[in-house]
Amino acid sequence: MNNVVIAGVGKYIPSKIVTNNMLSQIVETSDEWIVSRTGIKQRHITTNENTSDIASKAALNAIHDSNIDVCDIDLIIVATCTPDMYTPATACIVQKNIGAKNAFAFDLGAACSGFIYGINVAKSIMVSNDIKKALVIGAETLSKSIDWNDRSTCVLFGDGAGAVVLSLSENEGILDVICKSKGIKWENLTIGAKDLTNPYIDEKIRMNPYLNMNGSEIFKFATVEIVILIKQILKDNNLSLEDIAYIIPHQANERIIQFAAKKLEIPVDKFYINIDEYGNTSAASIPIAISEMSEKNLLKKGDKLIAVGFGAGLTSGACLIKWQNN
Repeated sequence: MNNVVIAGVGKYIPSKIVTNNMLSQIVETSDEWIVSRTGIKQRHITTNENTSDIASKAALNAIHDSNIDVCDIDLIIVATCTPDMYTPATACIVQKNIGAKNAFAFDLGAACSGFIYGINVAKSIMVSNDIKKALVIGAETLSKSIDWNDRSTCVLFGDGAGAVVLSLSENEGILDVICKSKGIKWENLTIGAKDLTNPYIDEKIRMNPYLNMNGSEIFKFATVEIVILIKQILKDNNLSLEDIAYIIPHQANERIIQFAAKKLEIPVDKFYINIDEYGNTSAASIPIAISEMSEKNLLKKGDKLIAVGFGAGLTSGACLIKWQNN
């Protein structure tokens, strides 16, 4: 068996809702301003949970959906840019939390493209090492990396986690994955680490610990890249847009999705959009969307889906999926 299918999906969304009107009490903004420019109406924020906590809850929901025992999991990958700590990996904490004692675990950092990168890595490891079951989790607590006085970023992001169980199968599932990086543009979206300082340097190099974004550059990158990736993965697999049931984009800005639909000459309804409720949850946005679509019974066995992401790095990626989880 050298195919990998999605055998289960799950999500976890923190209960605290922060509306646009609530943000207008912190920074100079308004509901109309945020909605008209982003499509975001609210976001969910953690109040007493870290990334490993919400990742663990999403993972357990996906395991329940797949109807397997947690000890069947051989591999855990957590895609995140907001880990609990530098080390150990958030995935190792998740392993302990859920009791997946037979798995090996590590984190993957590709920001908003992280879930697609994680699918690609997990599939490769599973096929080459005959690993039967894997968990790929996208989880973010971006609220801890936001400068809540910066109205250009604090209105955009939310917290949440989504997870999938992958399984080796004789059926087609993950049909193709494309991953790309444009490191020359890395400075346009950053979250700084610790200052560089030690007894042997003349001057401390200070790092900004908050999310910093060149919004116009990210918008230009995303609107071009999302179209290129969709066209490329269709061409590589001899498919047309008519063969695709849904496109599941990273939920960064509704205007990016509308632009892509116009360039591809398809109705925006072809894209699944939930940014109004969650905001930008980075690596979590695509698995949250897939889980939500499954809950709503929007996905039928045999449906072909394209998941497409883009973000800091600058990274991007697309995944062609044949849905089998019914």
